[in-house]
Amino acid sequence: MVHFALTGNIAAGKSAVAALLARHGATIIDADVLAREAVAPGTPGLAAVVDRFGDGVLVADGSLDRAALRARVFRDPVARDALNAIVHPAVRRLRDEAVAAARTRGDRIVISDIPLLFEVGLEQAFDGVILVDAPEAVRLERLVRDRHLPPADAHAMIAAQWPSARKRAGATWIIDNDGDRAALAARVEAVWEAIDARAAGRSANP
Repeated sequence: MVHFALTGNIAAGKSAVAALLARHGATIIDADVLAREAVAPGTPGLAAVVDRFGDGVLVADGSLDRAALRARVFRDPVARDALNAIVHPAVRRLRDEAVAAARTRGDRIVISDIPLLFEVGLEQAFDGVILVDAPEAVRLERLVRDRHLPPADAHAMIAAQWPSARKRAGATWIIDNDGDRAALAARVEAVWEAIDARAAGRSANP
């Protein structure tokens, strides 16, 4: 089994790339899905979040009010660090369990989708890193148009992550998502051929 990381700054199109890679046959482990599991009702993660941020981050049924929590941490680095300290270890544990299950099943190519891969220093833990990128102006337009964010909030979200140039320097493969869907699909296919060849090489030389 080979295990790659998929990452990209906000609104670069990482989810679209993950879906295309899944169609090619990759097993996708989505950090966003794991993060939701980490703070699901009844989990120690949710209890820790409530202990730190109060009952105001819950909705009536006792589940996490993600919008309220996002508003609390969005412009407060200390609060954001506190949230990450709760969620990241739980997500890492869940990812390890998912990878172990994939290995047990005999899955050949596993890709972990991790938005903040470089920011948390995990890039060396994988057999390679796939970066999805798009120009900042394009990502800003997508945030405003598709997520209906005020431009100031969109700018702040982009600024909260490492700049693309810094991530491009550490990536094994880069998928530029600045064109149409056909262009993106072709670029994903080219990267898939590369990672498939690497997996074949690993199988030939265990």
